Amino acid sequence: MSSEAREWVWEHSTSRGAARLVLLSIADRVADEQCISYASLSSLAKRTRASVSTVREAVERLLLAGELEQLDDLVGPQRSTVYRMPLAAEAVTRTVHEQQEYEGSETTAEEEEPAGPARLRLSGLRRYGIRPREVPESGARVRNPAVPESGRSRRKPAQRGAGHRHGDVPVTGTQNRSEPDLNRRYSSSGAAVLPAAEWRADPATHTWIRQQGHLDRLGEEGLRAADAKWRAHRAGHAPRPAETWAADWRSWVSREHTPSRPNLYAVPGENTVAPGGMTRTQAHTAALLAALDEPTGTED
Repeated sequence: MSSEAREWVWEHSTSRGAARLVLLSIADRVADEQCISYASLSSLAKRTRASVSTVREAVERLLLAGELEQLDDLVGPQRSTVYRMPLAAEAVTRTVHEQQEYEGSETTAEEEEPAGPARLRLSGLRRYGIRPREVPESGARVRNPAVPESGRSRRKPAQRGAGHRHGDVPVTGTQNRSEPDLNRRYSSSGAAVLPAAEWRADPATHTWIRQQGHLDRLGEEGLRAADAKWRAHRAGHAPRPAETWAADWRSWVSREHTPSRPNLYAVPGENTVAPGGMTRTQAHTAALLAALDEPTGTED
C-alpha cells in the first residue's frame, strides 16, 4: 500500500518543501491500507538530506495540517515513532470499496465504514515491527496536534526568521555571549572585550617594555607619544579582548622610531611639518643633497 500512499502525497497533499519530502518518506514505509508507518527523526533527516530540526518542524506542520497523526501507544523498530496518514487512508479505503463495487463483491457494514483512530487493526502490523508500547484498552491513542497532552509540552513551530527557537534560553537574557549585557560585554570566545581607549598596560606589558629596551630607546616621553598615536589610530576599531590590544600595542611600540628620526607613524593632520619649517619631503631632499656634497676621497 506504500505506492497508493505515495500517489496520494503527489496528487493531493498540500505540503511543500521539506514537509513534502518528510511525508513521502513516511508514506514509503506504509504497511497496509490503514496507512500506518514508522520513522525516527534521524532516519527522516538522513533520507531527506535535511537537519533534524528541519524534520521536526516539518512533522509539526504536517500534524497541524491534519495530513499526519502520531500514534503514541505504538512503537516501531528500534523504538521509532509510529505515524498514520488519515487523509491518505480515507482515499485508499474509498478506492478499495469502489473497486469491490465494480467487481460486484459484497462488503459488510464494518468494511463500508473507514477505520477511525479508535478502530485500528493492530494484528497485521507486527510483521512490520510495529507493536503496542503498552496494551491500550480501546485501540491506539492518536496524538491530536490541537490539544496538548498531559505531561508533555506542545510547542507551536516558530516562523522562519521570527524570534529564537531555543526553549532553554530565557526571554529576558542574551541569546549568546557575543551580545552586550548590562554589566559586561563578551566576545565569542568568552573573554571580556573593551575599546582601545579603555585598555591600559598591565604589569606584564611594563616588564616587556623594560626587558626589550624600549624604555631606554624611546624614553618615557617617547613611550607616551607612541601610546597616544596608537590610541588615536585604534579609536575607530571595534572592541577587542585585552590580550589582543596588548599584542597590538607591543607591535606598535616595537616599530616606533626614536624621537630623533622622522615620525613615520604620525596621526593624519598632525606633525606634518619637519623641524626648520620644511615639510617631510623637503627634509628628505635636503638630506640627500647634503650627502651628495660630502667629499668621498675620490676627487682629483
